[in-house]
Amino acid sequence: MSSITLRFLAEPHTVNFGGKVHGGTVMKWIDEAGYACATRWAKRYCVTVSVGSIRFHRPIMIGDLVEVQARLAYTGRTSMNIAVEVRSGDLKTGQMETITECLVVFVALDADGKALPVEAWLPETPGDFALAQRVKAHLDAARAAPLGA
Repeated sequence: MSSITLRFLAEPHTVNFGGKVHGGTVMKWIDEAGYACATRWAKRYCVTVSVGSIRFHRPIMIGDLVEVQARLAYTGRTSMNIAVEVRSGDLKTGQMETITECLVVFVALDADGKALPVEAWLPETPGDFALAQRVKAHLDAARAAPLGA
């Protein structure tokens, strides 16, 4: 399985002093969904290597329904690039809005903590192909950029 969606209600213990869900809590949810997706794909324990830029478009309120969707976007020899989108909305209206999206890179590890090769993921839908191309272009640009730039 190459995707997973976590759904739950934003609870009072997740809020900051402004009455909205902590950004750090949202980042934790992103990591958890990414981990579930990566581990399911690799069938092994996985760790986070990096997280792409996160920009919050709007806050999550207590009682909002939250959806954190993680889907495989690209695989390297040992890495899994997972696109994560966080949406939330009011249960009464049913309208969901995107809160943030980012790219998280995971690797599977053996018992000694060494990265293991992962099965290649092949896009199947036009949306999968487009996402994979965007991620590949992003990776190529990052590799071509001089260090410290």
